[in-house]
Amino acid sequence: MPVTGLVAMALIMLLAQCGRQPRKADEVTYNTHIRPILSDKCFKCHGPDASKRKSDFRLDTEAGAYAVLKGQADKHGIVPGHPDKSEVYLRISSEDPEYMMPPPESNLSLAHEEIELIRKWISAGARYEKHWSFIPPAITEVPKVNNDSWPANEIDHFILRKLEEKNLRPNDIKYDAFLLKRMMHDITGLPPDIQMQDEFLSDPGSQKYEAMVDRALASPHYGEKMAILWMDIARYADSHGYQDDGLRTMWPWRDWVIHAFNSNYDYRKFITWQLAGDLLPDAGMESVLATGFNRNHKITQEGGVIDEEYRIEYVTDRTNTVGKGLLAMTFECAKCHDHKYDPISQKDYFSTFAFFNQVNEKGLYGDITVASLADPPYMTITSRDKEGPLKFLSKADTGAVRVMIMKDSLRKTYILDRGAYDHPAAEIGVGTPEAILKYDTSTYGTNRLGFAKWMFDPKNPLTARVFVNLMWQEFFGRGLVRTSGDFGLQGDLPSHPQMLDWLACDFMTHGWNIKRLVRQIVMSSAYKQTSVVTQAHLDNDPENVFLARGPRVRLSAELLKDHILSASGLLNPTIGGPSIKPYQPKGLWEAATSGRGQLATYVEDTEDKRYRRGLYHFIKRTVPPPAMLIFDASNRDQCQVSRATTSTPLQSLVLMNDRQVLEASRYMAYTLAGQISDENKLITGLYRKILCRLPKKEETKAVRQYYSEVLKNMDDQKARAILGFGGHKLHDGADTKTVASIMQVVQMIFNLEETSMR
Repeated sequence: MPVTGLVAMALIMLLAQCGRQPRKADEVTYNTHIRPILSDKCFKCHGPDASKRKSDFRLDTEAGAYAVLKGQADKHGIVPGHPDKSEVYLRISSEDPEYMMPPPESNLSLAHEEIELIRKWISAGARYEKHWSFIPPAITEVPKVNNDSWPANEIDHFILRKLEEKNLRPNDIKYDAFLLKRMMHDITGLPPDIQMQDEFLSDPGSQKYEAMVDRALASPHYGEKMAILWMDIARYADSHGYQDDGLRTMWPWRDWVIHAFNSNYDYRKFITWQLAGDLLPDAGMESVLATGFNRNHKITQEGGVIDEEYRIEYVTDRTNTVGKGLLAMTFECAKCHDHKYDPISQKDYFSTFAFFNQVNEKGLYGDITVASLADPPYMTITSRDKEGPLKFLSKADTGAVRVMIMKDSLRKTYILDRGAYDHPAAEIGVGTPEAILKYDTSTYGTNRLGFAKWMFDPKNPLTARVFVNLMWQEFFGRGLVRTSGDFGLQGDLPSHPQMLDWLACDFMTHGWNIKRLVRQIVMSSAYKQTSVVTQAHLDNDPENVFLARGPRVRLSAELLKDHILSASGLLNPTIGGPSIKPYQPKGLWEAATSGRGQLATYVEDTEDKRYRRGLYHFIKRTVPPPAMLIFDASNRDQCQVSRATTSTPLQSLVLMNDRQVLEASRYMAYTLAGQISDENKLITGLYRKILCRLPKKEETKAVRQYYSEVLKNMDDQKARAILGFGGHKLHDGADTKTVASIMQVVQMIFNLEETSMR
C-alpha cells in the first residue's frame, strides 16, 4: 500500500477511535451549517419550548423532525435522503404565503443559500448531531504544519494549520518594546518600568522574554490584573443597588480573589471554594470567605417591598451568574418557560435554582437608616483573624468587618409558574440540565458542594472549555468562541474547535493550573507576533479571527487609569483593602440618591489613597464611576463575562480633561522638569515612561516643535491656571511656564492612541 494510503488508513482508525467518521471538506453538517439556521429561523415555534411550539412539530430533535406530522399520516417533516418528500424543505422553498415557512407574519425568512444548505443536508441523510458544546472535549492530535520552525508550542500548530488553510501568513515575531509592554499589561496590568525595559532590550530574545514572563507571573500585581475579570463575573460592588443603594463591605472577598490568583489556586479549588467553601469537610475561615462570590448580588433596603419577591430575585441572580459566568449558558431564559433554543427546561432551571435556594436570608433586612453593611448570613473578621487564617487581608481597616457569605438551611424549592414568586407549582429537588451532564445525587450529593463536584466531573463538557475561552479572550481580545457567555445554540461556533478542545483537556490533565495556562498563551508565537495590519489581513481576516497578526486591544478602563498613574509616578501600589473614592464630578451621587444613608454624598479620599489602582474604585451601582463607564467598564448590576469596546468623543474628552489625568500630567511635568534639562532627553524620558519605547527621530522632532510652540505662547497667568489644582503637593522652585508647557506635552502623549493600546 502506498504511503498516502497508509496515512489515510491511520486517519480513519484514529477518527473511529474518537467515535467520529471522516468528513469531506465540502460536507454539509448539522452543527456547522444547519443548526444555526434552524435556531435562528425555526426553533422559536418548533424548538425546545413546548408552550410556544406550533402543531407539536419539533425540529430540535431527530425524532421530532423525522416523525409523522400530526393529522397527516402520509407526511413527515424530514425524510432523510429525500428533500422532495420532506415537508420542511417543501415549505421553506415555497412561495405560497399560505404554505411557506417561516410564515410571512413572523418576519423571518431563509436566504436562497440557506435553503440550498438544508436541501443538501437532507439529501445526504439529514444526520443530527449533539450540539458541539454538550459533547465532552477530547484530546485531539496536534496538527502537522508546513513551517515547523514557527510554532513555539502546541497552540501554534493549531493556529498555523488554520492560517495555511486560509492562505494567510503569520506576522513576524519581534522581541521588542511593543511585545514587552503587551505582555506586562496582560499579566500584571502595569507597564514595564525603565529598568525592566533596559534589561529586556539589552539582549532581547526568547530566553529573556521567557524570564520576563516568569517575573510577571510571580508579581503580586498579577492577582490584581486577573481579579478585574472576576469582579465583572461576580458582579462585585461596594453598594447594595436598587434605589436607596446603601453601603456594603465585601472588599475582604476581593482580597481573597487576588490572593487566590497570586497563590495559583487551581481552578477546581478556586471555583469549589466560591460555590461551596462552607460545606467542605475541613472548611475554614478562608474557604467560607470565598463563598462571598454568591452574595455579591444586589439587595434591597427599601421599605414596603415584598420579602419573598426579592429573596427569589437573589436566588435567581445566583443561578444566572453560575450559568453564564461558569457554564456559558443562558439559564435565565428558562425561568419563566422552557428555553426556546437550548435544551434547558423550566424544570431544569428550578432544579439548578434549588442548589442556591437554601441560604437563610431575607428579601429585606433592616433599612437604609440602619448602618447594616452585611445582611445575614455573614462572617465577622477581626484584626486577630488578619494575623491568623486570613493574613492575606489588608490591614488598612483595623476594625471588625462583616462580610456576607453562604450558609444553608433546609428550604423546599418549587417550580414557579411563569417565574412568579407567588405562584409555586410542583416541588422539585436539585438537578442540572441532562443535556449538559446528568446529575446523579448518589454520586454528587444534594447540596452546593455536589454541584461543584458535578461541574468538575471529567465528563462535564463546559467547565474547562468556558474558562479556557475566557482566558483566551483576556489575551487576544476575543474568545475562540466569540460569545463567551453563550455556548448554546444561539452562540457562535468556535473559530478553532480542535484547539479549544485540546486546551480544555490539557488544562484538566495538568491540574487546572491557571498560571500554566496563562504562560502557554503568552509564550506562543501566535501571541508574540507583531500587530502590524497588512492589506492581506484586511481582505481575508479583518477581525483577526485566525490570528495572522498579534492582538491589538485597548486597555480596559481600570488599566488605562493604572497606566497613566504608573507612567507619571503617582501610582500607589498598595494591594487590597477597602475601596477608594478618587476624583469625580461633583453632584453625581447627590442627584441620583434618595438622600438617605451613608452614600448620600460623595466624599473624595485624600492623599495617596486616590492614586490607587482602578480595581479599587468604589462602585456604587446606581452611580458607577463615570470615567470608568465611558471606557466601557461594567456597572456590576449583573454577571458580565466580556465588555464592549466603544469609541466615542467622550473618551477623548476624559483623557483631555479628567482631573486624575491632569494631575498625573502635572506631577510628571514637575518631576521631569527638575531632572532633565535637555529637550531630547526629556522627550525620550516621556516616551519610555508612557509608550514604553524610544521615540523615532521624526517623533522627537515633532514633539520638540510642539513643546517650543506651547512654551512660546505660555505666560505666568496661564501657567498658574494650568497648574493650580490637584491634591498632590508639589515642590517649589521649578519655573511654572516650563512645567506647564511640559504638562501640555505629557497630556498630548497620554492622548495618543498608542498609549491606550496594548
